[in-house]
Amino acid sequence: MGTPVLLSWSGGKDAAWALHELRQRDEMEVVALLSTLTEGDDRASMQGVRREVLQAQAEAAGLPLLEAWIPQACDNTLYLQRMADALLQARLRWPGLHTLAFGDLLLEDIRRWREQQYAPLGWQTLFPLFGRDTAQLARQMIAGGLRARLCCVDSQRLDPGFAGRAFDVALLDALPGAVDACGENGEFHTCVSDGPMFLHPLTLHQGQTVLRDARYVYTDFHR
Repeated sequence: MGTPVLLSWSGGKDAAWALHELRQRDEMEVVALLSTLTEGDDRASMQGVRREVLQAQAEAAGLPLLEAWIPQACDNTLYLQRMADALLQARLRWPGLHTLAFGDLLLEDIRRWREQQYAPLGWQTLFPLFGRDTAQLARQMIAGGLRARLCCVDSQRLDPGFAGRAFDVALLDALPGAVDACGENGEFHTCVSDGPMFLHPLTLHQGQTVLRDARYVYTDFHR
């Protein structure tokens, strides 16, 4: 058994591919996934992926899903408190666990923030995909068998018509030049249904597309 790792899990392609990459490292063993969910919404915070889908993804990955619940109106202090509670429970379950991995790709400020927030809690942070060329990485994911659809689009950065579309080569070719191929600047988020990190594909059904906060276009996916 390698160093145990807890992976932050949003239900999207970057977290999924980070799991795939970590499983290629003999010195690492991902023991569980950790999702942040919003109370009263039962969805992943920001991405809007349903809890039932997150649970199905974890089952397909052969891993337990740990949950950190935050209120709908949540400041940074409360967010970190809830995360600290979830991390403590994880460490009680896996006493040797002290590494927390993220699927971040290129935003240095986000990486530094994570390092600064979790180090005082006794956690090392790991970023297995950081610094990759996102245009190349996006095509590598697709060629490697990852299947996902866009579940959230920031309408101030990308046309709302992209919501619900498959994350595939046709989408990459259609993205405006200013939009990151992996949506790393928040242009879009995805919901994964298949890939080399899963034991079997998920059958997900596309639901309604709605506009929230006069900006974010969410497409619902359910079992």
